[in-house]
Amino acid sequence: MTEWNLANLLAGLHTEIHQKLEHSRALLGHPVLKGDATENVWLQLLGNYLPKRYSVARATVVDSNGKFSQQIDVVVFDRQYSPFIFTIEGQKIIPAESVYAVFEAKQAIDVENVRYAQDKIASVRRLYRTSLPVPNVSGIAKPKPLHRILGGLLTFESTWKTPFGQPLQQALAAGDPDGSLDLGCVAAHGHFSRCEDESYAFTLEGKPATAFLFELIARLQASATVPMIDMRAYAKWLAD
Repeated sequence: MTEWNLANLLAGLHTEIHQKLEHSRALLGHPVLKGDATENVWLQLLGNYLPKRYSVARATVVDSNGKFSQQIDVVVFDRQYSPFIFTIEGQKIIPAESVYAVFEAKQAIDVENVRYAQDKIASVRRLYRTSLPVPNVSGIAKPKPLHRILGGLLTFESTWKTPFGQPLQQALAAGDPDGSLDLGCVAAHGHFSRCEDESYAFTLEGKPATAFLFELIARLQASATVPMIDMRAYAKWLAD
């Protein structure tokens, strides 16, 4: 009987993701299919391996002031405490308070795609979020401080000869601070993460998708739960 081996299990997970991303890249001549396939690989990865308290979907985010984000490839959001998620013609609309993280999924990382991801992330972070006092067995707890919505870019490869060299570092440092990337995965090379001092740590490794997944889970754990949404702030739109 073969004994379980954690290293082999993790290697198998990485191989599965890597092969799916390679397949999506091979859909040359079909940019829409290729883009959809890439997004679906990441949606499946996070949907399968994140704790069940999190849901993952392609979605648009809305706030109680009636403002909407751009459409986001991958949204990680709360489903346990979120009172409503709209699905209209297959498109999900998610309240801003429910969002933990947003990612753009592209075939390759380059200056243009970093800037594109930053713009998308900023469109979410600029939305207004409510936070009410939370009733519990001990009384009423203060409103939960709003957590930082994580933002990132997920790709298969890099257009740069040195994937994590100066060009990427400059691209990450530029742009609107509201859109700064917290995490990124280049599945063929490694992953990167934003540090507390706003610098970036770059990790070249053999199993980037798995390493990125573990880092994302660790950061989601640090975010705890989403704030208690003020339903009356949304209900005011019923009068219109």
